[in-house]
Amino acid sequence: MPFIKIITIISAPIERCFDLSRSIDLHKMSTAKTNEIAIAGTTSWLINKDEFVTWQARHFGITQQLTTVITEMKSPTYFVDEMKKGVFKKFKHEHFFEFKNGITQMTDIFDYTSPFGIIGKVADFVFLKNYMSKFLTHRNEIIKDFAESNKWQQVL
Repeated sequence: MPFIKIITIISAPIERCFDLSRSIDLHKMSTAKTNEIAIAGTTSWLINKDEFVTWQARHFGITQQLTTVITEMKSPTYFVDEMKKGVFKKFKHEHFFEFKNGITQMTDIFDYTSPFGIIGKVADFVFLKNYMSKFLTHRNEIIKDFAESNKWQQVL
């Protein structure tokens, strides 16, 4: 079961970073390369506890749908989104926020299980874990860019 941990340091208030991380509109902007669109559930603004969103995106040349639910939330320090339906066998994405000396540390922990048994494990080793790490890192760079500039006002 692969495990990805990404730490992003952001010079912005914790509340702004927390809200940008759960902004459906910013997520759409940060995933333009995969043409992600929210097609069901909470499809704009901020997603909250017990709400879901179904995303449609193109990864590896295949159009896929993925439904996640916010299963836990403690504003502004923590929330969890978990897959309820999609290509993965399962995934849990934890988001931690800590504020010290004017800096927010945003930590993502992405724990997932690939489908297809041994084939999925080989895919993880060969390319999927790296792909997911880059995908999440890119998304966090967008969050950082918006949080540290006036761009955040476009989506909050």
